[in-house]
Amino acid sequence: MQYLYFQRVQYTIRTLWAGAALTLQHFKKSVVRRNNAVSVMDNQYFAVSEGLVTLQYPHEKLPVPDAGRYQLHNEMADCIVCDKCAKICPVNCIDIEPIKATEQIGTTSDGSPIRLYAAKFDIDMAKCCFCGLCTTVCPTECLTMTPLYDVSTYSLEEMNFKFSEMTTQEITEKKQAYEDHQAKKAAEKEILEVSITKSKAEEQKNNQPNNQDDKQVVTPTTPHQPRPVFKPKMK
Repeated sequence: MQYLYFQRVQYTIRTLWAGAALTLQHFKKSVVRRNNAVSVMDNQYFAVSEGLVTLQYPHEKLPVPDAGRYQLHNEMADCIVCDKCAKICPVNCIDIEPIKATEQIGTTSDGSPIRLYAAKFDIDMAKCCFCGLCTTVCPTECLTMTPLYDVSTYSLEEMNFKFSEMTTQEITEKKQAYEDHQAKKAAEKEILEVSITKSKAEEQKNNQPNNQDDKQVVTPTTPHQPRPVFKPKMK
């Protein structure tokens, strides 16, 4: 039993020394060599096997891929408020409220006409699943995913990004202008219909014959002879 006890102590010391030697070896390499931050798209990403690799975040950050799916951004100057992104979103994180304009209000960078105002364009990144479908269907490519991935906040309300720049007063004015325009068009349409009805009535009145000579002479026809009544004969 005494021999077994000392054998176990010896094994413990030997394994502790092996672990400490390995730790000291890595510590020496980390002090001597400091690896730079390399993107996962770099060919040398997996070749770095020795040295210090810990980053002092947020002062140091790894470069992200160009085609990564991160925080959404909408360039309102190129947005035509078509609502396609909100319709295709699987989690309903995009909320849009369009206002119709009375005329074309501008053009995008690719020449597309803008006929709608964006009273509301909110994206709730707390709901976003980063699928990228909204950027795929965008006809003017104004909705993109930026390299920004750290959007941690203390409140969920701060995750709701508002891209519309219209004030409450501007929204009220644009809505009232469109309602006035529609009312004016309805009044003009009603006046046009009344004038068309009057012109048709006058045209029918002018086409009616004024004298009896103008009336068509109806040629009398042979009066219709009634069929004889059938009477059964008595036997």
